[in-house]
Amino acid sequence: MRIASCLMVSWFALPLVLAACGDDNTGSDAEPFATLQDCYDEHHVEENLSVTEALVVCCVDHPIDGVHPSCGATKAECVAVITPAIVPALTADEVDATCTDYIDKKD
Repeated sequence: MRIASCLMVSWFALPLVLAACGDDNTGSDAEPFATLQDCYDEHHVEENLSVTEALVVCCVDHPIDGVHPSCGATKAECVAVITPAIVPALTADEVDATCTDYIDKKD
């Protein structure tokens, strides 16, 4: 009877252990978006993250149109990607803060 109890516990515990150990932190299962605007709307509008937080999450964690990380390799590339992609237009300070934070976190 004791063996049966151990087996029963193992059958319930094993999936939990595997699920807990299964995340490799690569972002590979992050939801992809067709556009940066779509990702931004979900994180800023629906989840109420700040402008900078929402865009950094999008740039670092989510593939955008198949590109990951999606806002370039340099701050200048980030500015060039973000500035035309978001409506309503962001302020220069928002773009600067976002791209500075993105470059710090992307690697």
